[in-house]
Amino acid sequence: MALSIVIPVFNEGSTIQKLVDAVRAVPLDKEIIVVDDGSTDETPAVLQFLEREYDNVQVIRHAENLGKGAALRTGFSHAKQDIVIVQDGDLEYDPREYPRLIQPILDGKADVVYGSRFIGGRSHRILYFWHSMGNRLLTLLSNVFTNLNLSDMETCYKVFTRDIIQQVKICENGFGFEPEVTAKIAKIPNVRIYEVGISYAGRTYQEGKKIGWRDGIHAVWCILKYGLSSRR
Repeated sequence: MALSIVIPVFNEGSTIQKLVDAVRAVPLDKEIIVVDDGSTDETPAVLQFLEREYDNVQVIRHAENLGKGAALRTGFSHAKQDIVIVQDGDLEYDPREYPRLIQPILDGKADVVYGSRFIGGRSHRILYFWHSMGNRLLTLLSNVFTNLNLSDMETCYKVFTRDIIQQVKICENGFGFEPEVTAKIAKIPNVRIYEVGISYAGRTYQEGKKIGWRDGIHAVWCILKYGLSSRR
């Protein structure tokens, strides 16, 4: 099976080329879809170079910054391969873990795989206590409404069969994508969801981390909104 790697990007000029090079180095058949969500730094110039130099990199541009969910919605609509992987444009998540992430799908056991930062023995950079607690509390609340037993709902690494993700209507434009897609995936009849332990090299705010406490409050609202909705 081939992969569609969807990378939402906003002002990641310092990391995006290194990240794309790491994705390209993974020895799997793939297309790389980068959605530039209205970047105002050097990101557009870097992406123009990558699109010109690399034959398996497709760049889609938003005229203005709409948010991660909007960028992923655009990327998913352009995905053509059997398995779709979400990859952030920074260097917090390691593309070398793709083979482990897709294995449950290749084995015919799963339709969706979440890469969990909280299970397994992989390396993790030690950063913010309250971020970790917030992630765990949001995951717990999400599980209450979805009846799943995920350990890391907020993880970037979400892997879907293309048939699954393209039947989900994503409404959230920002970081509310995470609880929304989780709630809607959980409503698909007979969907099979797995978790795989992953490593994590988190960034500080000085290094470019964007998510904050307001996003956490909005995530709670999204958990309630989509958890109580019957739509997917």
